[in-house]
Amino acid sequence: MASRAILQSRQGISVISGARWMSSWWKNVEPAPKDPILGVTEAFLADPSPNKVNVGVGAYRDDNGKPVVLACVREAERRIAGNMKMEYLPMGGSVKMVEETLKLAYGENSDLLKDKRIAAVQALSGTGACRLFADYQKRFKPESQIYIPVPTWANHHNIWRDAQVPQRTFHYYHPATRGLDFASLMDDIKNAPNGSFFLLHACAHNPTGVDPSEEQWREISHQFKVKGHFAFFDMAYQGFASGDPERDAKAIRIFLEDGHLIGCAQSYAKNMGLYGQRVGCLSVVCEDEKQAVAVKSQLQQLARPMYSNPPVHGALIVSTILGDPELKNLWLKEVKMMADRIIGMRIALRENLEKLGSPLSWEHITNQIGMFCYSGMTPEQVDRLASNFHIYMTRNGRISMAGVTTGNVGYLANAIHEVTKSV
Repeated sequence: MASRAILQSRQGISVISGARWMSSWWKNVEPAPKDPILGVTEAFLADPSPNKVNVGVGAYRDDNGKPVVLACVREAERRIAGNMKMEYLPMGGSVKMVEETLKLAYGENSDLLKDKRIAAVQALSGTGACRLFADYQKRFKPESQIYIPVPTWANHHNIWRDAQVPQRTFHYYHPATRGLDFASLMDDIKNAPNGSFFLLHACAHNPTGVDPSEEQWREISHQFKVKGHFAFFDMAYQGFASGDPERDAKAIRIFLEDGHLIGCAQSYAKNMGLYGQRVGCLSVVCEDEKQAVAVKSQLQQLARPMYSNPPVHGALIVSTILGDPELKNLWLKEVKMMADRIIGMRIALRENLEKLGSPLSWEHITNQIGMFCYSGMTPEQVDRLASNFHIYMTRNGRISMAGVTTGNVGYLANAIHEVTKSV
């Protein structure tokens, strides 16, 4: 009896000790810092003011401030309904979607497509495409690093950090002119070690809206060739920037003309409004078909332990739209309509500020392109917009032009004028 009591006592101690051990597994985990953009949305939603304005979130809105589902998307869904199987896609995703997506980036009649020199897989939108490439870079060029522009979309830093690729930065934005710091950018390209990886925004640079001119892109491409650099393009806004997908792909086409072997991330979040479908593509240009087969197999191998294979619904929407001439033409009209509304709001915001007699130059509003306007306002001025005028944006002064409407542009301009007129 005594030995049984001792045994039970020891077991009890063991159970208690084990419970304490298990309870300590996560005690050192601290809450992650809040995403700055999601924080803007939370503050906006908590504000009871009827005049509140949210120009923080990067999602398109119509002139009434409402989310939009494109007519081409609705029609594609109608055609898909009842005909869609729920089977797994291959690891590389929808072959049809990938084919149509590559035509958008590289050109309908691209020799690269004819010669099967592009390794490409469906990805989880642009974020997933960037992450897949970052992991590919780490696996096959483990000694390399990535040069990222200052500033850039904040998630770029997270992606390459978590892929354990060392990061360097290069000059891009010039705060004084609110334009491109081209001279410093070119110096950084020249001074980087030969064969460096660079992350480039193909169009509608996020967050600045500042893009190189065609001639500047040609100079950049030439210097990349001299130095043997690798260009990885993140193209999240093709068609959404200017309203013309061909024009928005010009930077990529220039690099291809110069014989570069590039990488490219594409997304249909902005230009088709498929934010929640997470549909995109990663492509890598190779020397020949044999190399493309090998590279694609390795991209699939990287995807396998991440998510195994991509979702089917968004890919079917995209392939249905781009594979049907009538639906594709409708999409081209609709994406131009979205781009034109954004451009129109840029013009209206600038004109309203100038009519108020602002002593500052606001021409950068219309010089920049795409969803975002890098206003040049300070964090303190942004804070005053929120506290005094119930206008919400990220503290770097980035205005999401998608949140600007004919109904609020005057109010927004007046508020900006008030917080900046003493500068």
